[in-house]
Amino acid sequence: MASIEDYVQGRSSLSPDQIHRLRELVADWQLLSDLSFADLILWVPLRKDFKSWPTGYVAVAHIRPTTAATLFPHDVIGDEISYGARPHIDQALSGAEIVRDTQPEAMGEFMVKEETIPVMVGDQVIGVISRHRNSELMRQPSRLELNYREIAHNLYRMIAEGTFPYPDAGSLFDPAPRVGDGLIRLDVNGVISYASPNSRSAFSRLGWVSEVEGHVLGDVAQSLARVRPDAHEETIALGLTGKALKRVEIENVGGTIDFTVLPLMRSGDRIGAIVMLNNVTELRRRERELVTKDATIREIHHRVKNNLQTVSALLRLQARRIEDPGASAALNEAVRRIASIALVHETLSSSRDSSVAFDDVLDSLVTHALELSPRMNELRIDRTGSFGSLEPRIATPLALVITELIHNALEHGLAQEGLALGIHVSSVASELSVTISDDGVGFPEGFDIATSPNLGLQIVRTLTENELRGTLSLVTDEKETRAVLLFPNV
Repeated sequence: MASIEDYVQGRSSLSPDQIHRLRELVADWQLLSDLSFADLILWVPLRKDFKSWPTGYVAVAHIRPTTAATLFPHDVIGDEISYGARPHIDQALSGAEIVRDTQPEAMGEFMVKEETIPVMVGDQVIGVISRHRNSELMRQPSRLELNYREIAHNLYRMIAEGTFPYPDAGSLFDPAPRVGDGLIRLDVNGVISYASPNSRSAFSRLGWVSEVEGHVLGDVAQSLARVRPDAHEETIALGLTGKALKRVEIENVGGTIDFTVLPLMRSGDRIGAIVMLNNVTELRRRERELVTKDATIREIHHRVKNNLQTVSALLRLQARRIEDPGASAALNEAVRRIASIALVHETLSSSRDSSVAFDDVLDSLVTHALELSPRMNELRIDRTGSFGSLEPRIATPLALVITELIHNALEHGLAQEGLALGIHVSSVASELSVTISDDGVGFPEGFDIATSPNLGLQIVRTLTENELRGTLSLVTDEKETRAVLLFPNV
């Protein structure tokens, strides 16, 4: 979709800061459309500088109301009109004032009333908003509609004065509050002068049994926020006075309500505020469930790690009691493999992420492997590259594979003459490559991993093909022996 810059590039005198201001307006103007029950179109004058009369206008944004039916079934973004074709737009641009007293005009089967609002930055008009409403729906407005329209007029006046959108609002409107979720109107003293039906329902869910209008909003919210500490309740009351742009949340056993406070200004003076309500009870419940689930998963990983370490200790104890050297060696190999799996669970139990920081796991794997080698002080480890974070689905079999390859290099390749163990990790596209190399004696002539009776290498081949969906190749040359593991990291 084309941006505002695309429509005005080379055809308008707007600066980057002014275009940014228009983007801020468009980001927040669903509120304006809903309050005024109207379609809004943002027009940018086409001219070479601010001293020149425009040759026309281009529509750079269009928003439809959620509180009324749209009058434009098709988007008008990108449409252009010539200067003089829409006198109300010309008048708002030249006079830098809101044009309201217009006569309804026929648009298809509707009589539509158009009003225009200049968008001001400093003393310059950088755009014009045209507001289009069905005049038939304006004849007998309800109390809700009257309040919404009055609030809308205040906000449009702030646009014409350059005070809306609010500067430095940041993430206050994320997620954007919606008129239909509940709206409260405050006077200059923070007293509720109007509360929409949905806002009254929200207070009822929190336990407020009487009418809210005529009460100070901060006092009402403070009395309802029973589960909050006293100090925080005072912060709630101060945040809901309507004096500043704020987002406040209150909670009790009845639910959780989010309040967005928007001060209303006129000629630099505060004349009141509107407060948008959003019932976030279900959202907060789900967030707490996720936190609880996350803590539970970490606890499970911690217990699995402890159980694996217990099994490892029992096997190690059994190995010491067995006189058969072959059986003792087999148990020690099982201990080493269990320890590799336990390392992954230990990492997951101490992390708030669902992924494994595998470089830390690799550090532990190398340390443990070297501790078992009688030549620990003679060996040199050359390591390059990094894994980053991996999914547990990949981390567990990878830990076992690397353990076996390192152990195989220490036991066979480096047992006699080799002194260097290399671990190289690289990433190409969505594939990871791991190379374990040594400068030892290498594999015997005619060696084939597919037919090798070595249990460790059989485990490596099975895990590589079935769990990692990768390939393993063993290469021996005059300088070194390399085990190259390649698998997708997806």
